[in-house]
Amino acid sequence: ITYVFMPSSAGKVQELLRASRLQPTHVEVSDTSDGCGSKFEVIVVSADFEGKKLIERHREVHTALGREMDEIHALTMKTWTPEQFATKMQAAATEQGD
Repeated sequence: ITYVFMPSSAGKVQELLRASRLQPTHVEVSDTSDGCGSKFEVIVVSADFEGKKLIERHREVHTALGREMDEIHALTMKTWTPEQFATKMQAAATEQGD
């Protein structure tokens, strides 16, 4: 058996998250692996996260990525509800105004 490493891409990760049952309202994906496709940072905003613990949110992201997780070495996640995202964006805008 020969195993072939097929690196992931930020676009592929974003596509899988957007098409998932999470129905995210916002998705950001950054490749932090210098282009080798093994480390990513993601921000996923979904109403589906409402009332769920952080570990549950992360499991849902892992599930959404499915087999792609086999190719990803490290995944840093920020999983927010739309309300949390709005609060964070408002705080960031306020900081920039100072």
